[in-house]
Amino acid sequence: MTEHPDEQADQGDDTPPEPSSNGTHHMPVWLPRAMVLAFALLGAYQITDWAAHKLLGIFTIMLVAFFVSLATEPAVNMLSARGVHRGVATAVVFVALFASVAGFLAALVTLLVETVSNLLHELPGLINQLVGWINHTFHQHFTVDQLRDRLLHDSNVLNNYAQTAANNAWGLSSTVLGGLAQVLTMALFSIYLTADGPKLRRTVCSLLPPPRQQEVLRAWDLAISKTGGYLYSRALLAVISALAHGVFLEILGLPNALALGVWFGVVASFVPTIGTYLAGTLPVLVALTIRPIDAVWIIVFSIIYQWFQDYLLQPRITARTVDVNAAVALLAVLAGGALLGAVGALLAIPATATVQAFLSEYVPRYEVAEDPRIERTTSRYRRLWRRSQK
Repeated sequence: MTEHPDEQADQGDDTPPEPSSNGTHHMPVWLPRAMVLAFALLGAYQITDWAAHKLLGIFTIMLVAFFVSLATEPAVNMLSARGVHRGVATAVVFVALFASVAGFLAALVTLLVETVSNLLHELPGLINQLVGWINHTFHQHFTVDQLRDRLLHDSNVLNNYAQTAANNAWGLSSTVLGGLAQVLTMALFSIYLTADGPKLRRTVCSLLPPPRQQEVLRAWDLAISKTGGYLYSRALLAVISALAHGVFLEILGLPNALALGVWFGVVASFVPTIGTYLAGTLPVLVALTIRPIDAVWIIVFSIIYQWFQDYLLQPRITARTVDVNAAVALLAVLAGGALLGAVGALLAIPATATVQAFLSEYVPRYEVAEDPRIERTTSRYRRLWRRSQK
């Protein structure tokens, strides 16, 4: 019985390809193109990864410059609104900023040099006191001469440390010069972004339809307002803290009391979470070289002032800006440090403040009715809970 030709054709479509004369199958037509595409994608990934690692430094510089521009633009806009040319206003703001940073660094270097000099001058007496305390407490008979002989006996270790430091001197110099070049590049980009802010916004908006333009301008204005407001509030807190601690250290009679106050105010205000403890280290060291009892008074005053700032002063100053929760600030600093190192840790707080401002603008919030179960501390809540259990 003969089959229909169409049925024979249908059956022939399902059969596997016939082997060639040598017994092997032919390569599918799509396989070479798939292999070429896979190699092309792999090469594109390698090139992109290489370029990303090379351009990460530039991206970080541009990110810092953008945040500096956001922070300085309110002051530039204020001067421009009073008739000052925008270029001149930008120059005035950045000169004031550079002068403040230079003054802080000069005060810091002076403090470090004098502190190290005082420590070296007082070191023999401190060592004698320490050795005497150890002998009295642990009933030993150590002497300073034995300690000196031990150090001289282990001079090879000291020589190795000195040789390692000498070998790393060139690398340290290169790192310092590279960091200085990065700072100058950041400053240059910040000046350009601030001076040409209106032109940059016009260029960005020209690429978008009118409804999108309004959203971009609103988000940009919000970022400027919140970032600048947050940084200015921290600067005001730093000034108040510097004056308070400077006056207190002057009363104690510590040298360079004003410089120590500036150090304390800047570090405690701009370094989150651990800023107060880090700032108090230097004044305490200075006090230990002069009158050790003053170190106790400095610690007590720092704790009292920190309480005053956290619960009374800071809520009033940051009421019109963005106040970042302490736990959120710590998490932001850790995340920023993990992503971009020290730069990311410094930018974490203003970035978090900006994101928090965006969320407060675009995420709807609803009024919460008064309910004792929210606080869970009143006797009314206990009565309601007992009633619900019956």
